[in-house]
Amino acid sequence: MNKTISAAVLLGLPCAHIHAQDLPDLEEIIVSATRLDESLLTATRSLSVIEETQIQTATQQLGIDEVLAAVPGLYIQGRYNFSQDLRVALRGFGARSSFGIRGIRIYVDDVPESLPDGQAQVDSIDMGSASRIEVIRGPSSSLYGNASGGVISITSQRGELPPELETTLSLGEYGYGRYQIKLNGQAGSTDYLLNVSRTELDGYRDHAEARGNLFNGRVNVALGNSSTLRVVASVTDQPTSLDPGGINAAQVELDRRSARDRNIQFNSGEELFQSKLGFAYEKEGDDSRLLIRGYVVDRDFDNFLPFQGGGSVNLERLYTGVGLQYTGKINQSLQYTVGFDLDRQDDDRIRFDNVSGVRGDITLDQNEKVSSLGGFAQGTYSPSEDWLIRLGLRLDRVEFDVSDRFLVDGQDSGDVSFTETSPSLSFSRRVGDGHRLFASVGRSFETPTTTEFADPNGGGGFNQSLESQESLAYELGLRGNHLAFQYEVVAFNIDLQNELIPFELDSMPGRTFFSNAGESTRTGLEVAASWSGSAGLFAQASYTLTDFEFDDFVDGNGNDFSGNRLPGLPRNYGYASVGYESESGLFLTLEGIYAGSLFANNGNTVEVDSYFVSNLRLAHSWTFDRVDLQPYIGVNNLFGEKYNNNIRINAFGSRFFEPAPERNAYFGVKVSYRLKR
Repeated sequence: MNKTISAAVLLGLPCAHIHAQDLPDLEEIIVSATRLDESLLTATRSLSVIEETQIQTATQQLGIDEVLAAVPGLYIQGRYNFSQDLRVALRGFGARSSFGIRGIRIYVDDVPESLPDGQAQVDSIDMGSASRIEVIRGPSSSLYGNASGGVISITSQRGELPPELETTLSLGEYGYGRYQIKLNGQAGSTDYLLNVSRTELDGYRDHAEARGNLFNGRVNVALGNSSTLRVVASVTDQPTSLDPGGINAAQVELDRRSARDRNIQFNSGEELFQSKLGFAYEKEGDDSRLLIRGYVVDRDFDNFLPFQGGGSVNLERLYTGVGLQYTGKINQSLQYTVGFDLDRQDDDRIRFDNVSGVRGDITLDQNEKVSSLGGFAQGTYSPSEDWLIRLGLRLDRVEFDVSDRFLVDGQDSGDVSFTETSPSLSFSRRVGDGHRLFASVGRSFETPTTTEFADPNGGGGFNQSLESQESLAYELGLRGNHLAFQYEVVAFNIDLQNELIPFELDSMPGRTFFSNAGESTRTGLEVAASWSGSAGLFAQASYTLTDFEFDDFVDGNGNDFSGNRLPGLPRNYGYASVGYESESGLFLTLEGIYAGSLFANNGNTVEVDSYFVSNLRLAHSWTFDRVDLQPYIGVNNLFGEKYNNNIRINAFGSRFFEPAPERNAYFGVKVSYRLKR
């Protein structure tokens, strides 16, 4: 999936500083998340790219939202609750998530972090060794199948010469600490990266402590002149991730840093251990490329929820997959790619009573299997330099099977399957030197996940009333550049059927169930621009305007929410930053993030205020022979804005709010030592 991008500047997208006279030929900038390598300038979809400087320079590295804030259409909450994970919404996909990431496919070095059922976690992503992030903004099921409301593809660093040993120590308020050791280099035809880090955080709120260790490794071996083998491995050990829970408005006013009492009583939180091993074999021909990939991931997860009946969960998960992709040319005007993805998920899920933070009797014991098989084909036709036309088609079969092993409350075994076809058509056309018009239309789908299939009527098995969410998306955009200025403007419309919506029950507050809405519509406008001056100054900005509404939605209790806005998403939000990078090693950037008001529930009766947050990063690098020294400092929420880090949609008891930290600072030092060859 991932190829080297030949330059750091990308049209209308977050980009590293580069002088205007150094701007490369944009026709040579190649992106690969679209599965068929293409020039960014001529791309037929909305794309954003983040480069290494943005990812690693003076960042706290608590979550991917730190570096993705400038991406239009992408709204992220929940950085400071490691038990719940980030809530990532891309054009509204993923906003409903109460745990993990939904509706967005995530890949790291060609290995999916997303499961066959569509859910994903980001706790094993190592931002300290990431070199680039590509984001496809908008439904992409014709490329990746289930739950592809968007795609986030992360690439780790490659080893370079001379070999380098890097250590980083960072400390900050609220008990923050991060320690990292990284080794990268080359040995003959092999390049390698090894990174180990530990992150600690006591948290702004009570009962928010988190501790985690992470290993990430990547080795690339050249097999002759035309073949390479890439092996990736990671281990995540997260023994402590406490959940302070959502609180109501009165409790926020009384004590922003407090936790929900039941979350403390039931010791709400999680711990996990995950190991991953993957490979990708690539063979390049004169006009062809073959990619074969495979992976295996083992995850052991324990969770305590803030209620007694079934409030303790143990999950042992094994998921594996293989894939093949072949790309070729019929002539200079016609290129194609075909392939398949086969993925399998095997979960042993046991629920126990949570007796004030102590595991009690078993209430559920079942095995859940999910298998996904998808075949895809894409073709690109370029009748002239002015036109590029792309056609895609994918067929997916997703099967769920549950075997009930706890028969005291009856036999709840069952199965459900989905067969989905996802076509897409897109084009781009040159409308002047360095400017392209592009448009796309495509169908996408999203099945419920195994967690979302939970039956609100009690017991095990699946909620057989849930259906797959389906969407038809259109977009029209213009991108271009002039000297040091780059821009992208995109308008989109998405019609959805059976949108999956979360809700809670009085009897199990803190546990989320799901139902299908009838119809909803998402319309929006995304604007992004960046500028880079010759004196070391740079700036970038983005803005998103949305209109996301239920067209037809009556819930199980007869409440009619037709015409209401989708909860959990602001109508408008934006980003702006200015910075300076000198040849002497000084780096400075000041950013501002604005999010408009949003509703916390389907009824639109609770409106959450807008906020504006500013962050500052400052670093300076010095070189002494073979040693590079870079001290840095960062200030989050520079002006002490009081806002919510996360909104829990439709939470029982009006416990919608997770207050965010006020102004806080961190500092660190990075030391790099270049080894002798």
